[in-house]
Amino acid sequence: MGEARHHSLGLSDEQVLDMYRYMLLARKIDERMWLLNRAGKIPFVISCQGQEAIQVGAAFALDREKDWLCPYYRDMGMVLVFGQTAKDLMLSAFAKAEDPNSGGRQMPGHFGDSRFRILSGSSPVTTQLPHAVGIGYAAKLEGKDLVVLTCCGEGSSNQGDFHEACNFAGVHNLPVIFMVQNNKYAISVPLKKQVAGGNVYRRAEGYGFPGVRVDGNDPLKVYETVKEAVERARRGEGPTLIEAVSYRLVPHSSDDDDRSYRSREEVEEARKNDSLLLFRNYLADAGILTEEKERELNERIVREVDEATEYAEAAPYPEPEDLYKHVYAE
Repeated sequence: MGEARHHSLGLSDEQVLDMYRYMLLARKIDERMWLLNRAGKIPFVISCQGQEAIQVGAAFALDREKDWLCPYYRDMGMVLVFGQTAKDLMLSAFAKAEDPNSGGRQMPGHFGDSRFRILSGSSPVTTQLPHAVGIGYAAKLEGKDLVVLTCCGEGSSNQGDFHEACNFAGVHNLPVIFMVQNNKYAISVPLKKQVAGGNVYRRAEGYGFPGVRVDGNDPLKVYETVKEAVERARRGEGPTLIEAVSYRLVPHSSDDDDRSYRSREEVEEARKNDSLLLFRNYLADAGILTEEKERELNERIVREVDEATEYAEAAPYPEPEDLYKHVYAE
């Protein structure tokens, strides 16, 4: 038997097992949030299901001590790798005072955490891309060694912000990685009706930097692709556009009924390529994930999610007098 794929990428058995743990944790937190929403306990869910491999694979390729994230609303897997916890995410879902993202002000999925260099996201889509470029430009002016990773969906890659961000980063040769998570649907609009030519990565050529397409159901391929982009950026060779292709396994959000625009057969077919399933099989075949280890891991994660849910549900809401905090000067 030849060298395992992850070894050839410089990843240890422990690291790939950790990758799987983060993917599984993101999935289990997300599933719990849907249950809480349907039980009327939390108001809104915007889901990462189907895209965990992209988020975790990419985050593992970055330096968690100095690089920056400008994530989009589905990037739960990514912010977990960078340091947020199940408890942090549940506090956000319940809109509690201790929510590190916004103190209970923002909708779930609006990640922002100065502890881990995660820039606050906004509700208008793709505004995080020019912000990422701003961080990259500041780093260049100050001579700092850092890389910025920013994400959006393929639907919002058609916004003007996307063009402006890519163009500015290309002109100034900035250490920014633009990652488009192509999950095939912009809410209810399929890819063929929203992206002329069908490929987002090819747009990079017009901005003077490389564009790459990668299988977003394979965390190791995503890791390898992002690692190359990180190394280019650190060498001063500028940005990269990565289109990671996966599939959104659940409705757009808890307010969406996806049965109105896609068949159950299509979704079930996509589930056969669920990254969690594929990566679990890879680790089992490599002898890294035994049945006993898998059982332990599942039990640990269920416990973690249970504890996070109980804590967040019981935590205090923000005080009414804090309404204007961080809005007006004090």
